[in-house]
Amino acid sequence: MARSLIIQMFILLAIYELLQQRKNDLTVGIILDENLLDAAIAGKDILAVNKVGTAEGVNPNFLLRQIALGHVVIMQRFGEEPIGIGYGLKTKINANIGSSTEIFDPDDEVEKAKVAERYGADTITDLSMGGPIDEIRRRISEETTVPLTTVPIYQTVVETGSFEAVTENDLLRMIRKHVVEGISSIVIHAGFTMEMLEELRGLRRIMGLVSKGGSFTAAWMLRKHKENPFLSQFDEICKILAEKDVVLSLGNTMRSGCIHDIMDGPQNKEIGMNAKLAKHANMLGVQVIIEGMGGHISPDKIPIYVNHHKAKTDHRPLFVAGPLPIDIGVGYDHISGCVGGALAAGAGADYLCYITPSEHLALPNANQVRDGVVAFKIAAHIGDTLKYGLRPEDKNLAEYRKAKDWENQFLSAIDGNRAKEIHLQDDTKTCSMCGKYCAISLMEDYLN
Repeated sequence: MARSLIIQMFILLAIYELLQQRKNDLTVGIILDENLLDAAIAGKDILAVNKVGTAEGVNPNFLLRQIALGHVVIMQRFGEEPIGIGYGLKTKINANIGSSTEIFDPDDEVEKAKVAERYGADTITDLSMGGPIDEIRRRISEETTVPLTTVPIYQTVVETGSFEAVTENDLLRMIRKHVVEGISSIVIHAGFTMEMLEELRGLRRIMGLVSKGGSFTAAWMLRKHKENPFLSQFDEICKILAEKDVVLSLGNTMRSGCIHDIMDGPQNKEIGMNAKLAKHANMLGVQVIIEGMGGHISPDKIPIYVNHHKAKTDHRPLFVAGPLPIDIGVGYDHISGCVGGALAAGAGADYLCYITPSEHLALPNANQVRDGVVAFKIAAHIGDTLKYGLRPEDKNLAEYRKAKDWENQFLSAIDGNRAKEIHLQDDTKTCSMCGKYCAISLMEDYLN
C-alpha cells in the first residue's frame, strides 16, 4: 500500500512539473502579444530573457535592466533558442550568405547557411538578390535554427527592376512581408540625409561610398530627388517591427572603404543620426542594434573608434563589419578581419559580421563560409578574453593537451573537425611534429 502511494506521489509530481513547464512555454506566446522591450522596462519575467541569462551565465534581472536601457537586445526566432547581443554578454558573430545577380543556386545558399550554423555563427543574414529569393529565404529558415536577418531593400529593387520604380509603399510592403515570414531582424539605412550625400561628394575619399544597402538607398534618393525614404517612413517601420519583436539594425552607409579613408564629417554625423533614431525606436517598442565605425580601419584607431561610437550612441549594441585593419590581405581577408574583429570586440564591440577569403573577389562558397565563421569565432573569443579575462575553455584545452587527450582536444577546439583532419594526416598516433621528443613528455616527471 505504502509503495503504491509513493508511486502515485511521484506520478503527481511529474504531472505538476509538466504543467509548470507548459505554463513556462506559454509565456512565449504571451510575450509575442506583449512587446519584449515594454515588458523589460516594466521589469516583468520573460522566458526569452531567462533563457539568455542561463546560456550566458548572467542574472536575468541584470539583463532586464540592460534591455530597458537599450544596451542589450534579444534576437528571437519562433520556436528556437533566443540569443542576447550587447553589454555584459559574449561577443556574437553574423554570417552573410545569399545569392547574387550572377550566381543563384538555392541548394548552394542553403548549404552555406547550414555550414555557417554548424561552425558557430550566432546569426545568419540572407542577402539574396538572384534566383527565387523567397524560396531561398524560406528554405534557409526551415533548415537552420539561428536568428535570421534580411535587408529588404535588396529584394525590393530586384522585384521592381529599377531604383526609379521603387516607391515608399514598396519598401514598407517588403518589410512587412519579411516580418510576417518570421525574420528576426532587418537592416535599413536610415541614418543619412541628402545633405550628408552632398558633403560626401566634396570629400577626397579614395573609396567613396561602399555600403551596398546604403548605395541602394542613396541611388533612390538621388534619382527621385527625395529625402531618405526610411527616415520619412521610420515610425511606420517601427510599428511593423514592434508587432513581432523584430530587432532593427541601423546600417552605416558612410563607413570607410579603406584604411586611408579616416572618419570624416558624414560618417560622424551618421553615427549621431543613428543614435537619435535608436532612441526614438526604443520609445516605439523596438529593440535596436547600430552598425557603425567602418569596415576598414587602421589598427591603431580601432579601439578609439569603438569608444567614440559607444559614447555617442549611449552604449547601444555595436555591430561591426570586420573591420579590416589592412587592405592588402586580399584572398586572406578572413585572417585580416579576425585581427580587426578581435581588436574591436576587445574594445567593446558586441557583434561582428564575418568576412570570408572571397571578400572583394567573389561570392563565397561553403568552404569559404566555414573559414570565415571559424576566423571570426576566434576573433570573438579573443575579444571576450580582452573584455572579461581568461576564458575557461582555453584552460580546459590546455589540460587535455598536457594529458595528450586528443579526442577532448578536438571536442574543445573551435573547429575540432579541422584539428582532427590535420592531426590524422600523417597516420600517426601522436603529434608527428615532435614524435617521441615531445617537450611536455621529456620534462613531465621532473616538473611533477
